[in-house]
Amino acid sequence: MSRKLVVIDHGLVEYNAAWDIQRDVFSKRTQGAADDHLLFFEHPNTYTLGKTASKTNLIGSEDFLRENGFSVVDIDRGGDITYHGPGQIVGYPIISLTEWHQDAHLYLRSLEEVLIRVSEEYGLSAGRKEKYTGVWIGERKIAAIGIKISRWVTMHGFAFNVNTNLDLFNGIIPCGIKDKDVTSLARELNNTTDMKSVKTLILKHFAEVFGYNTLSSGYPVTPN
Repeated sequence: MSRKLVVIDHGLVEYNAAWDIQRDVFSKRTQGAADDHLLFFEHPNTYTLGKTASKTNLIGSEDFLRENGFSVVDIDRGGDITYHGPGQIVGYPIISLTEWHQDAHLYLRSLEEVLIRVSEEYGLSAGRKEKYTGVWIGERKIAAIGIKISRWVTMHGFAFNVNTNLDLFNGIIPCGIKDKDVTSLARELNNTTDMKSVKTLILKHFAEVFGYNTLSSGYPVTPN
């Protein structure tokens, strides 16, 4: 069976604008007017709070953060609070699980599997941690995952720390987990990593895990 994935690298885009793009593609996918998509982004400094987020995990007032150039956005994905910023690869798969497996748990574990395999390409021993969603290297979280599924089409996705300024996680309790640290490829490898190369590996393993045999490059667009 042929399965097609359209891949679009939007580069650095403000969070709300990227969310609009997601929703536009999602709407078309649910109507059968678009193929499955994987959208890559980076975002300016942003804290996003999922549906189960507690504002107590946001250190400092929202007004203070906004005055200092941070966006604070309440969104409709699962999970708590996380940070997005330059040097972090954010991936938003907008795919029909009806044409894959109608299993949200399997979908989450499969996103983790993609990023575990990418980490292993760099010689890192990454894995899962019981009770927590995401990808871990020891006690350090290298990738956060938060999704939304509606009509068996996915939104939101993963944030993979590559050259991320990890100090900016100090403004929050990441994912509401108080006793764990965050990390990045740069921290683990003691060197910056080429973002384009990482995206290539993410795409390779995403296609393998989700069974895509036709890949198409799309072009950044603004929502209708």
